[in-house]
Amino acid sequence: MPQQKFNKARFNAALTRQWQHLGLTSAQQMTTHQWWQAISAALAELLAAQPAPRVSERQRHVNYLSMEFLIGRLTGNNLLNLGWYDDVKALLAEQQIDLTELLEQEVDPALGNGGLGRLAACYMDSMATVGQSATGHGLNYQYGLFRQSFDQGQQIEAPDDWQRERYPWFRHNAALDVELAMGGSVEKLEQGGVRWQPDFYLRGEAWDLPVTGYRNGTTLPLRLWQATSAHPFDLTRFNDGQFLQAEQPGIDAAKLTKVLYPNDNHQAGKRLRLMQQYFQCACAVADILRRHHLAGRSIHSLPDFEVIQLNDTHPTIAIPEMLRRLLDEHQLSWDQAWHITSRLFAYTNHTLMPEALERWDEKLMRSLLPRHMLIIKEINQRLKKQVKQRWPDDKALWHKLAVVADGEVRMANLCVVSGFAVNGVAALHSSLVVTDLFPEYYQLWPQKFHNVTNGITPRRWLKQCNPALASLIDDTLKVEWVNNLDALKGLEAYVDDPAFCQRYRSIKQQNKARLTDYIARHTGIIVNPDAMFDVQIKRLHEYKRQHLSLLHILHCYQTLLDNPDDARFIPRVFLFGAKAAPGYYLAKNIIYAINKVAEVVNNDPRVGDKLKVVFIPDYRITVAEMMIPAADLSEQISTAGYEASGTGNMKLALNGAMTIGTLDGANVEIAEQVGEENIFIFGHRVDEVKALKAAGYNPKKVRKQNKGLDALLKSLEKGKFSGGDKQAFDLMLASLTKNGDPWLVLADFQAYIEAQQRVEALWRDPLSWTRAAILNTARTGMFSSDRAIGDYQQRIWQAAR
Repeated sequence: MPQQKFNKARFNAALTRQWQHLGLTSAQQMTTHQWWQAISAALAELLAAQPAPRVSERQRHVNYLSMEFLIGRLTGNNLLNLGWYDDVKALLAEQQIDLTELLEQEVDPALGNGGLGRLAACYMDSMATVGQSATGHGLNYQYGLFRQSFDQGQQIEAPDDWQRERYPWFRHNAALDVELAMGGSVEKLEQGGVRWQPDFYLRGEAWDLPVTGYRNGTTLPLRLWQATSAHPFDLTRFNDGQFLQAEQPGIDAAKLTKVLYPNDNHQAGKRLRLMQQYFQCACAVADILRRHHLAGRSIHSLPDFEVIQLNDTHPTIAIPEMLRRLLDEHQLSWDQAWHITSRLFAYTNHTLMPEALERWDEKLMRSLLPRHMLIIKEINQRLKKQVKQRWPDDKALWHKLAVVADGEVRMANLCVVSGFAVNGVAALHSSLVVTDLFPEYYQLWPQKFHNVTNGITPRRWLKQCNPALASLIDDTLKVEWVNNLDALKGLEAYVDDPAFCQRYRSIKQQNKARLTDYIARHTGIIVNPDAMFDVQIKRLHEYKRQHLSLLHILHCYQTLLDNPDDARFIPRVFLFGAKAAPGYYLAKNIIYAINKVAEVVNNDPRVGDKLKVVFIPDYRITVAEMMIPAADLSEQISTAGYEASGTGNMKLALNGAMTIGTLDGANVEIAEQVGEENIFIFGHRVDEVKALKAAGYNPKKVRKQNKGLDALLKSLEKGKFSGGDKQAFDLMLASLTKNGDPWLVLADFQAYIEAQQRVEALWRDPLSWTRAAILNTARTGMFSSDRAIGDYQQRIWQAAR
């Protein structure tokens, strides 16, 4: 479809309906927040009114199932993608309203947490931009993960109520609401077959958010399901005087979509998470079948028109749910139902760590989903026959490949066995999926396995978050690059152009000044914008090794104290943004350690503005949109072999931050693209990590051999940074020494320090640093999510079937 042109009269009419709905007599009576709500609701109304994009009958419709969609603020993004930003800005200026100020009224929708959810959002943006027919299916969380603050350095969690009920972009698509069941038992029928007799029923409400393509007139639905009770009010109980109990069914149902990832370190939390996952999947499967039947198509043709992409293992229960619908409602034979289902599902693997591959207690699964458990066992039995035929009498191998074993349902195994495609998310990761994670499955079905390296949308992660750099690119290249990121290669011709380089440096400095102001307002810490901004933003996890950065901070601090007058010392601002899961106590201890070290360093008069440490609270998309354009150095220092891909590394490199990192995830491909001279690689590689662990890695020996490292650890152990409390960082320190340093922090420490010295050497030569930064921007075009979606189309979704 062609780009929809801005129609001022239609927009004004829609805007008028909004302020009239508020009970006002003129637009001038609106507050700034009401202006944002009115503008957003008017845009949403106009998008809902435009015709659906035409889709080729030969193109399979993609149903993207993800527990998270970290979409960020929508109003500015949609204005840019529609091409209406300047028009609306001018219209508001006539009313003396500043669009930039107005957009700050929007809060981040709390619909995701980290890279998984942001990837899903980028992919929806790209599917709309490249014209891939698609629907995103997620959950409409009321509270998201949590709002993060710090109390004396400790992470504090509070509800993240983003006021979904007043979010103007939402549209309740009531015609698509779904009823579903849980619990109960399965009854065997005399004529054969079984009947599921559930204990209780829920209603799934369909709430749609529009995902706009870039200036092509296409809008796709992100369908977020919200849980309510099929019978939310018990009048009999109310009439009996049981007033609170009368509303209990509605309260119980609403719990399912209250919080993103309820804490599952107890049985009640596990039960709620499984209910969440089934709720999402049952709603999505019902919606897919409804659309297929509405088109008048045979159930047997379902895989010819639909594909279901599972973003990690969270939506795996959609597989037995689809089989249940085909077996019990459509009365198909097992072979018929399996033939449909096994051509319908594709699975994206996001982790190699066994503990992160979901496993559900069989008893819990049976109590909530008894019919699904029978179906899963049938899949398991049929798989067993295949495995025994290929590897007779190898019980250990069967135990590894089984879908059900040791009283657990292994969701990753279920995905691989039941789907037609499995993909990793970076070249290294996809290779390890085949060689380390699923080697026997690869022998059974080599055609299932693919690589699709992750990508990011340049609309949000350059054009929106870094408008000055986007304008420089526009002025320099004079070609459309926003939906053709490879065009950035044209910037290579300007790496030695003094005027271009000066403007590029000036833009970076402006972005750093903006972030400096934000830091001062929200933390009270004053940082030097001329210092190197060393940025580490990602989920807080041991394998991502924020504590390795902490050791480097201590090294820099001690170096400065030992040589206070060294003119060659590079001033740095260490910037962190991360949340630790509420039940992940070691990760929370790492946050505490960083904050306590920051207190000492930031308040030491001997340091001045040469060294600052800032842990920005409540990291989210809006904060990332400020930190990424301002970053000089991007920390991507995970233990090699554990970061599947990463997307923060791509965003930072695209915006001209130099990467220091291990050869892990997409860092491998970034190094290939930008050139090894324009990235700082260090540390043990994947094969070396395996060899070191196999040889019996001893972190105490490493510590003993490195006196500088030993001194840093002793300073933490003796309470130097915790007011004399020698137990303050016990969890973190025990992990590094007594518990074997599983993520090889100490093993990579010296190589990391040496890589940081190479960083400092380049920083001392501003022209060379700028040249390398420009080449990072110019050479990261392959990391566009548009390219990634093209790969999915070619290799998985639209491949011959």
